Order: sequence, then structure tokens, then C-alpha cells
Amino acid sequence: MKSWVSRVSLSPPAGLTGDPADLDKRKDVYGQNLIPPKKPKTFLQLVWEALQDVTLIILEIAAMISLGLSFYQPPGEGSESCGAANAGAEDEGEAEAGWIEGAAILLSVVCVVLVTAFNDWSKEKQFRGLQSRIEQEQKFQVVRGSQVIQLPVADIVVGDIAQIKYGDLLPADGILIQGNDLKIDESSLTGESDHVRKSADKDPMLLSGTHVMEGSGRMVVTAVGVNSQTGIIFTLLGAGGEEEEKKEKKGKMQDGNMENNQTKVKKQDGAAAMEMQPLKSAEGGEADEKEKKKASVSKKEKSVLQGKLTKLAVQIGKAGLVMSAITVIILVLYFAIDNFVLQKRQWLPECTPIYIQYFVKFFIIGVTVLVVAVPEGLPLAVTISLAYSVKKMMKDNNLVRHLDACETMGNATAICSDKTGTLTTNRMTAVQCYVGDVHYKVIPDPSSIPPKTLDILVSAISINSAYTTKILPPDKEGGLPKQVGNKTECGLLGLVLDLKRDYQSIRNQIPEEKLYKVYTFNSVRKSMSTVTKLQDGSFRMYSKGASEIVLKKCSRILNEVGEQRVFRPRDRDDMVKKVIEPMACDGLRTICVAYRDFSADPEPNWDDENNIVSDLTAICVVGIEDPVRPEVPEAIRKCQRAGITVRMVTGDNINTARAIAIKCGIIHPGEDFLCIDGKEFNRRIRNEKGEVEQERIDKVWPKLRVLARSSPTDKHTLVKGIIDSTLVDQRQVVAVTGDGTNDGPALKKADVGFAMGIAGTDVAKEASDIILTDDNFTSIVKAVMWGRNVYDSISKFLQFQLTVNVVAVIVAFTGACITQDSPLKAVQMLWVNLIMDTFASLALATEPPTESLLMRKPYGRNKPLISSTMTKNILGHGIYQLIIIFTLLFVGEQIFDIDSGRNAPLHSPPSEHYTIIFNTFVMMQLFNEINARKIHGERNVFDGIFRNPIFCSIVLGTFAIQIVIVQFGGKPFSCSPLDLEKWMWCVFLGLGELVWGQVISSIPNSKLRFLKGAGQLTQKDDMPEEEMNEDQEEIDHAERELRRGQILWFRGLSRIQTQIEVVNTFKSGTSFQGALRRQSSTTSQNQDIRVVNAFRSSLYEGLEKPESRTSIHNFMTHPEFRIEDSTPHIPLIDDTDIDDEAARKNSSQPSSPNKNNNAIDSGINLTTDTSKSAASSSPGSPLHSLETSL
Repeated sequence: MKSWVSRVSLSPPAGLTGDPADLDKRKDVYGQNLIPPKKPKTFLQLVWEALQDVTLIILEIAAMISLGLSFYQPPGEGSESCGAANAGAEDEGEAEAGWIEGAAILLSVVCVVLVTAFNDWSKEKQFRGLQSRIEQEQKFQVVRGSQVIQLPVADIVVGDIAQIKYGDLLPADGILIQGNDLKIDESSLTGESDHVRKSADKDPMLLSGTHVMEGSGRMVVTAVGVNSQTGIIFTLLGAGGEEEEKKEKKGKMQDGNMENNQTKVKKQDGAAAMEMQPLKSAEGGEADEKEKKKASVSKKEKSVLQGKLTKLAVQIGKAGLVMSAITVIILVLYFAIDNFVLQKRQWLPECTPIYIQYFVKFFIIGVTVLVVAVPEGLPLAVTISLAYSVKKMMKDNNLVRHLDACETMGNATAICSDKTGTLTTNRMTAVQCYVGDVHYKVIPDPSSIPPKTLDILVSAISINSAYTTKILPPDKEGGLPKQVGNKTECGLLGLVLDLKRDYQSIRNQIPEEKLYKVYTFNSVRKSMSTVTKLQDGSFRMYSKGASEIVLKKCSRILNEVGEQRVFRPRDRDDMVKKVIEPMACDGLRTICVAYRDFSADPEPNWDDENNIVSDLTAICVVGIEDPVRPEVPEAIRKCQRAGITVRMVTGDNINTARAIAIKCGIIHPGEDFLCIDGKEFNRRIRNEKGEVEQERIDKVWPKLRVLARSSPTDKHTLVKGIIDSTLVDQRQVVAVTGDGTNDGPALKKADVGFAMGIAGTDVAKEASDIILTDDNFTSIVKAVMWGRNVYDSISKFLQFQLTVNVVAVIVAFTGACITQDSPLKAVQMLWVNLIMDTFASLALATEPPTESLLMRKPYGRNKPLISSTMTKNILGHGIYQLIIIFTLLFVGEQIFDIDSGRNAPLHSPPSEHYTIIFNTFVMMQLFNEINARKIHGERNVFDGIFRNPIFCSIVLGTFAIQIVIVQFGGKPFSCSPLDLEKWMWCVFLGLGELVWGQVISSIPNSKLRFLKGAGQLTQKDDMPEEEMNEDQEEIDHAERELRRGQILWFRGLSRIQTQIEVVNTFKSGTSFQGALRRQSSTTSQNQDIRVVNAFRSSLYEGLEKPESRTSIHNFMTHPEFRIEDSTPHIPLIDDTDIDDEAARKNSSQPSSPNKNNNAIDSGINLTTDTSKSAASSSPGSPLHSLETSL
């Protein structure tokens, strides 16, 4: 190791010098920390893909045939015998213009293809921009020139010293040179979910792509980019295609250089990666899938909405295909019967080309019907809408990682939010403290604290916190000091500064390398301890953590003169009532700071953590305030009005959590909602065997608003429980916020996971769908607004598109059947298609969201895409347009006094009659586009139209192009110019759409019963297949643990827990307090220990020994402890252990929950004296630490 460090020219504590020439050389030799992305598709590739569209191919073939035939002059031109087919073909030498139609079709196909390809290209570009932005966001702490700096991950080079801490995603491979209690989750590489303990002398290899789950340390970077572990896997997946050959050459070089030390490890890992590839093991497979997903960014994820749309598009396409086939068949039959049966003509060889020209014309009409019927604009509309929203959401501090998350957010029915940093400002400041037997409501003057106590306190805070946590001077004059690192620790360091002391000088005396042992903070310990070696060789350990947990481990406390005095359980209960609870009720987070001295000889066994972190001396309790963000209460009110339930899930004390929840408006005094802590939550949702039961969760979650002191597993269980619940008819759509590493499972399980951009760890960001760049709850409300807006934009587009589809198909079909010629020609149809697909999707998909979107309830998963109001609009407008067009088609020539365009011969010039029909049709679509802006039956369709410049410009642009097409389109567009009066008529008929829209919205939906089921998705189709599989694959963490042969152990533990619950109930239940006071506290503790011993014996001496069974049973039926009004929910002993008589006794007792706690837990009576709830939440049992660790 030492030789290696010297080889990469390193001096460990100082790191690299940061000299640019040196850094460049390292990048040349060892490569950059980048995994080259796949090359994006070129524009030509995208054009080629767009050309694969079946309808376009059919059109191209038809156009080619049409072109070919128009240039072919048949010999039998003059013969009368070909009959009507030929009549009028030679009018004004129009035959030469026969090629125009084919060419125009080809041209319009080219237009459609280019537009599609351009859209795909810009989407790809946007997505890549987004990816690179996400990558740039990821920074890492590196030591260069003795300074700790934050670097973008891509700038890390081999030989850098990186500081790693809890929650980091390692950006490169490296060797650990100093570590504190470091545990790594290597499941992304090995598939093993157990955390691997790393230390500098034993197993120091750290691999890229793995997660730091606990502890901190420093590592020397040994491999970056394609040479790192993640890089190797990506290369195997083919993400770094061209890099592969380079890598092989480089690999050989490096193998030569480093054969002795590192390559062995590397090779094994490479092999492991190789082996892992084909094996789709239950867990490793998932990791691979993830890697694959990352590798192929362009893979489209199908969301609920896209699933519904694809299904709809397919159904419409099928209908269109049938219609077009029928159209062609009818036209061909009509022609054949008319010519060869009624007029009894012979099929002459020289007439063949003319007949074929007719058939091609029929075929083109059929294809045109199909083109209009197939709504290829649907995927386009979704893409544009999502891409537009994602771009705008960036400005609203939402960095969307998965496109579909944006739209899912619109359906969200529940948000489970963290407290710290999301609802609060995450600026921790110490505002109260209890030190030297005095409770100070403001930070005291240093002179009023005993000097001895002050010295210990300042050392305890300065040393026992991450050295990366600092308070820096403010950026601006008069601003607040900058807090860097863990915010709770910043609050404590702020206290040191308030006491006019300097923490940095103490840290300089005892640098991080000199710390003897560190027990880092994690969600199980809820405390952090650091051991230092004193001058005389003895040891001192400083400890800090959640006050109720640390105080349980204290047996002494520093008094008003700085001397130790005994701290009994009774004193502790006093302190909880008089100090901790009042602080918690002010919404303060309470932290207890303590210490303990050890002698040098014999040296304690540092691995026996339970014995080390006990028998402490309390120094002080600090109340830290984290004020609620001023904008949060309003945002939560908006959510509640929008039908979204906000729940707070936090690791804080129940009283603190409840106080903050009231300030935020999550709960209101006097409402019947649950505020419970993790322990109570688990008690309510698990059965006797310790398994989570869905029906138990269903009893809890609807009323649950605050879950305090919750572990990450609780959060995951809650989210899973709400999502899997079948209590309500609509499946709940849950959004979750998280910042810690351990929030990963909950973020993944949720429908939408929000990670914190500032406070969040890399692991959380990796698991999330959207990153909140400002960590603010109001941004979530913005995301809901955008999500609903996407849904509405698609609905608007659908309403417009389907109206056009229905009308165009019916017109082409009936026109063809009755007049042997579609009133709307192929090229005209393609123009209409362009208006209604591409332009309309642009215009309607870019409507900005309004506050009114938050006034309605969420749609939910199984709501049909096309609501009854939309169906009403589609049918209503369709009827209006059909009436107008058929009137114009059959009696238009009389109304306008012009020549009829019906039954015109093959190459006849365009008629004014058909031009008016085409023009009126387009005008009606234009004005209907304005109607389509509202889909909930609103009256004012112009509301906010000028806030959307894209919409206005598209409508005006379409109008202008239409004028050009009609006046100058001529033969290609089958248009003849119209005079002003006819134009006015066309516009007037179009304007009628707006009036008609008002008529339609006056009809109540209730009158139109038959509209109910339109566009409904059945429940089974609703879930995409992958989602179903995911659900089957996913195993709850708790269940997975249970399967590992620990079921017996769990059963035993659950019994101990039950027992302790019972004992605690006796202690805390006020109805027993009299009885208990009569007995000395020692007997009750003896009882405690007796229970547990009895249980232990029953556990370890064969689980079901009859003697042990009766001993517990006797204890339960012991006359002193008759349980009258306070039976907890959980049966007191596993049912199998109760003989019949006891079962009868038990059944006679009321099974109501603990009455004393009930009022408080359910938050009904928020003014009640909280001492009772505290007694229940921090019971005085000496075994309580055991219980919390369970």
C-alpha cells in the first residue's frame, strides 16, 4: 500500500497539489472519470425511423404509382369505348398536371417526416442536457493542497484523496487510508444486501457505484471512468462501445504496472461482473437492470398516461383501418358495377392504364381516410407536453429524472414528507439549554456556567461531530453565517460560538486522525460517540444524541458547580417532564450531550458497544430550533384543498413532531387524527409473529398524519401499505420525500420519489424520480400543478383531435360512397392532419398551468382518459361540423350559385364548390381549437389565451397558410381561389363553432347517461405489465429478514417485546400509578427482569418448554397484576401459549386500546397534559434500550 501511494506521488494528509499540468498528465495516463455516453442518433437516423411509419409507407407507394401512371400515355386514348372513365380528361390540357397530386402527396409526406424527426431530435437533445445537468450536480469532497474542496465527479483523478461519508455514492475505485466505522452496501455489484465493513488494515478496497451506508473516512482514488468497477460493467453492457479497444490496450499496460497488488482484486471483480451478467439472480438482476436502464437512456418508459394513450391510439387506428378498407372496396365495386354491369362495357386492353389510374385514385382516397383516422399526433403531444413541462419545472426547482414522474404527480393522492429541511428551513439554531441543574430559556452567558462544565461541553461538541461540519462567515455583509455539513451539528457548533469559544482550535489540537474510535450516527443508534486518548493514557468518550435515548444511558449528571452527582431513573423522569417535554412542545429538537472516562489499564473492549456507551455522565440538554418555512402552511393548505393528504414522517420526538405539524397545518387542534411514533406504529401493524399485515395497516393509515421516531423501514412499510391498500376504490398514488441513504427503499417504492437536492445523499437522488433543487415543500406543490397540467393538456389535445378524426373519416367515407370521390382530397387531408396533429399538439400541449388546477380532486389511476364532458364536446362539435359539411356538399352549389363539384371526371380542374368545403372545414377546426382549451365545461374559452404566445402564433400562422393554400394552392391542393364574400362565409361558419360550444356546455352531463363509460380503461389493463411484475418481485424488507431463518428469533423477541409492553403499560398507565407507588420501584424492576429472564429461558432452552410456559403464564395471572382497563391491542402472549382457561379469562376482558394513551395518540385532545404520553413514549424500563434496538 505504502509503495503504491508513493508510486502515484502522493503525500496522504495533504493530497494532490492541484497543479493543472499534473492533473492533465494523470488524466492522460489513467483516463478521465467519465463513462462515455452512447452516441446520440443523428438527424438522418431519426428521419429514417420516422419513415418506418406504416401509413406513410402506404402513402408513398400510392403516390409513386400515381406518379408513374400520370406519365404513361396509353395508346387507346381516343377510343370512346373506355367510356366515362376518359371523359373530360383532356380539359384545358390538365392531363399534363396529373403528376401534381402524386408529387404533392410525396411532399407532404416529407414534411410530416421532417417534423417528426425534428421533434425526436430536440427531445433527445433535451434529455441529454438534463442528464448532463444531473451529472454536474453530483459533487464530491476531495483534499487538494491540504484544503477540502468540492469537485464535480468528472474532475476526480487517480491519486486524489476523497473524503467519504454516510450517504455517498462512490464515484471511483479506491483504497481506504483512514476510516471510522465504515460500512458499504455493495449490492449494486455483488447482489449481496448485507453491508460490508471496511477498514484500512482489513479489506480496504472501495469500488465505484457502491453506497456508503455508515461511517466516514478517506480513500485514495485508484481507478476512474472506464477502468473503475462501474466502468467495466458499463463497457460490458456496451455503453462505452468505442472505448473498449482503448481500454483493452490500457488494461494491458496497467496489468504490467500493477500486477503485484491491485490487479488481482480487480480481475476477480471483473470476473464477478462478467459472471453476474448472464445470471438474473433475484437481487443481482435488479442491479443489472438498473445499470442497463442507465446505459440506455433513450429507452422510453411507459407511464400510466402513455399506456392509456397507446391503447386509445391502437383502438382508433383499427377503426380507421376498417373504415378505409370499406371505403376502397365500396369505390372499386361501385366503379366496376357502374361500368361493366350497368353499362355493359368490355375491359379493353388499351383501357387498362386508365382503369388502373382510377383504382389508384380510390386506393389513395382509402389511405387518406386511414391517415386522418390514425392519431399519430398522440405520442407527439405527450412528448411535447412532457418535455415542455420538464423544461419549465426546472425553473420551479424540480429536476425531473424520469419523464413519466411529472405526469404521475398530477394524480398524487398522498404525500409523505420529511420534516427537516422540507417543511422546515434546515437552519438549526440552539435556543434553549439545560446545564448545571438550570433550564435556560435563552442561551446563557458563559460566566453563569461552571468553568469545568463549560470546558467539557465545548470539547464534547467540537470533537464529537463530523470534522466536515463547519460554520463559515456569511457570504454577504450582515447575512446569516453559512452552515456546512450536518445541520444539527451546526446548531451545536453555533452554541459553542454563542458561548464565546472557538471549536476550530480544539479540533486543531486533536485532528481527525488522532480520534481513537468513532461510533458514527445511524438510524438505529440515534446517537454518536467519539473516543479520544488523554495525555495520561486514559480514555474519554463523548456522546451526543436524541435526549431520551442518551439520558437512559446516563447514571450521573454534572451539577451547578460542575461536580458529578447521581442521576436516578426518578430524576430522569423529572427531567423528561420538566425540561425535555416543554422544549419538545415548543417544536424544539432535544439533544443530550454526555461523556464517560475509562482507565488505561485494562483497555476496554471497544467492540462491546452496549457496555461502552452506558454509565455516562450527562453534561447538558440542548433545545435546537428548526423554524417552519414561512411558505409551507399555505402550500399544505393548497394540497389539502386539491384532495392530497399530507403526512409527516420524521425521526424526531413525537412532541416536537406534533408541534411542528400543528404549525404547518398538517393537523388542527380538535381533529380526530393519529400522531404516533414508530414503536406504536409497529405495534399496531404487526401480528404476534412480528409480520406486517395489510388489514392492520388499513386500520391505521387513513387517519395517520404524523409518524415520529420512525425508522426507514417504517417509512417503507407505510408507503407500501398505502399503495397496496384496497380500502378505497381508487388506488392511492403516493409521493415521498427523502434525503437519507436509508430512504432509498421508500423512494423507490413510491409512485414518485422526491430527493432533496441540497441535503440529499447521492443514494437518495439515485433512487428518486424528481430532485428538489431547493429542498422546499412548495416545489412539490408546483410539481403537482405541472403534473395535472400535463394530463389536462393531453385531454385538450385529445378532445380536439378526436373531433377532427370523427368528422374527416365520416366525410371521406360517405362522400366516397355517394359521389365516388372524397370531398377532401389526399393532399388536403394531409394538411388537415398536419394542423391537427403537429400544430395542435404544440399549441395545446404548451398551455401554462394555473392555480385553478389545484381546486379539484386528483383524477386517480382508473379514471377514463376521455371524461363525459369531453365525450359530450366531441360528439356535439362533430355533429355541428358534419351538418355544415354535408349541407355544403349536397346543396352548396345552389346556396353559392356555383358549379357542382360532385361526380367530376378524373383529371378535372379543382372546383370552387369543393374548395369551399375544404376551407370551411379548416376554419371550423381553427375555432374549435380555441374551444378545446377548456375541458371541464368552462364558459370562457378565451381565459388566459394571451399567456400562451405559442397558441396564438400557431392559430394565426395556420390561418395565414390556409389563405395561401386556398388562393395560390391550385392543382396540387385541388383548390380554386375564392372571392371575399365566400371567404367571409367560410369564416362565419367557423365562428359558429364558438357559439355552438356555448350551447353544448349548457347541456348538463346528467342528461347524457350513455357518455359514462367512454374511454374507460379496465382495471387490469390499467397497470402496465412491468408494474405488475415489479409488485410480484418486490419483497418487503421485513419479510426478507424473516425468511432468513430468523423466524424463531423474531417470535421470541416479539414475545419479550409484548412482555415489556405490558410492564411499561403498568408503569405508565395512570390508573395503576397508585398501585405502583405502593410497591417500591425495585420490586417492579425485579418483576421486569423476572419476565425477561423467564422469556430468555423459554427462548434458549427449547422454545416450547412446558415449565417455562407455565412460569410466564403464572406471572401473567399473578394477582398483583390484574389488567383491567388497559389491555393493549396485541394479545399478551402468543395464542398458542395460553391454555383454554386463560383464553376464557382474556376474552372476558375489554380489548380496548390503552385508554390513557388514546386521547393523546389520536390527537383529539391536543390540550391534554402531555406528561402521560411522555411517560408512555419514554418508559422507565431498564430494558428499554433493548426494546428500541429491536
